Amino acid sequence: MRWSKGRTKQVYLPRTASVTFTSGNLVMLTSGLVATATTQSTEHVGIILEGVASTDSDFATSAVKVCVEVPLEPSCEFEATVTGTLLTTDIGNIYDLSDANTVNQDGTTYGVVLCKGFISATKGRFSLNSNQDFQDKTWE
Repeated sequence: MRWSKGRTKQVYLPRTASVTFTSGNLVMLTSGLVATATTQSTEHVGIILEGVASTDSDFATSAVKVCVEVPLEPSCEFEATVTGTLLTTDIGNIYDLSDANTVNQDGTTYGVVLCKGFISATKGRFSLNSNQDFQDKTWE
């Protein structure tokens, strides 16, 4: 995933210990620490810009800061791969995640993202429904 439209900011946030992260994945905050988005998570903070591997020397250390690109306005859009088949008629519909890097075009239980644009049957532009939760936040 990557942001494709709107104002964003790179911030350094403390991460959960002993968890791998893949650059470009959607992340959330859990108890004030960055955690990987899941199929059931609904409030996301942004897209992590660096990977964390189990072989990293500080992998098991809690609260190590990682770079996360956060949206500064509710209309920010990101590009994502889609499971299922995305259609031009899907613009305006709300969907779930398949994982931290993929939108589930067949899922509507949690309503995590809003489809804003069609790129192909397997890729689209989306905004996070939780963007408004963070639009007035003062990032460090």
